[in-house]
Order: sequence, then structure tokens, then C-alpha cells
Amino acid sequence: MKVILDRINDDYLFEGKGKTGVPIRIDNTSQEGAAGASPMELLLMGVGGCSAIDVIAILKKQKQEITGYHMEVEGFRKEVKQAKPFESIVVRIFLEGNIDPKKAKRAGELSFDKYCSVSITLEGSVSVSHEILINGESID
Repeated sequence: MKVILDRINDDYLFEGKGKTGVPIRIDNTSQEGAAGASPMELLLMGVGGCSAIDVIAILKKQKQEITGYHMEVEGFRKEVKQAKPFESIVVRIFLEGNIDPKKAKRAGELSFDKYCSVSITLEGSVSVSHEILINGESID
């Protein structure tokens, strides 16, 4: 796997592209007028996106009716030397539709424990937990 980054202004704005060529803007969000996501925000989006694809694929195979999918991914940081890495990440998955709670719970477990390469990459250094809500009700 390979990505490319090209600087597109005189400051910190970059455009990243992967295999599909679709551009993603990356910027220093501590600067006023930032025009892209920070690298740490992209990491959280990576955890969320990876899991979302897994959960939807699993539930579709089980013929569950997903009419809405929303996710919040929150990272909690600690100070290590001059850096501020994540020490924990909490993922909240909001599903809408006619979905069996047991199947949704199992889909989340499979994603975070077995399939999501992003969260598994972080194992050992970052605690990643998740919560699933269906039609506004927590299933945990």
C-alpha cells in the first residue's frame, strides 16, 4: 500500500492521494484558516471508516435493514515528550432501521476484534472501545 502527499500552499496544507486518486486535504488545524483535517483527525476517521465498512458489510450479509448510519469517534490524548498520542479511542455507532440488536452487537465485536485493520494496528498502544445504539437505544 502506498499514498502520496503533495504540498499545495506555502504553509502546511497537503493533498494526499491513495490508490483511487481521490484527494484528501491535510492541514495544521492549530493554524487559523486550516483547509484540511489534521493527521490525528485522519487517524480517528481511519478507525471509524474501517469499522463502518465492516459493520455494514456484516449486517448486509445478515439481511438487516440499515436506513441510517452515523458514527462519532473520540480520541483522548496524553502527553509523551513533545507529542500527544492517543491513549484511548471511543467509537459510538448510531444505527437506524430494522436491526436485530444481537446481530449489531456481534458485528461490532467482529469488526473491532477481528477485521478492522486500523484498530488492530493500534492494539497494545491505544485502547479502542465501542458502543452501539439502534434507533437511539444503547444495546450494551
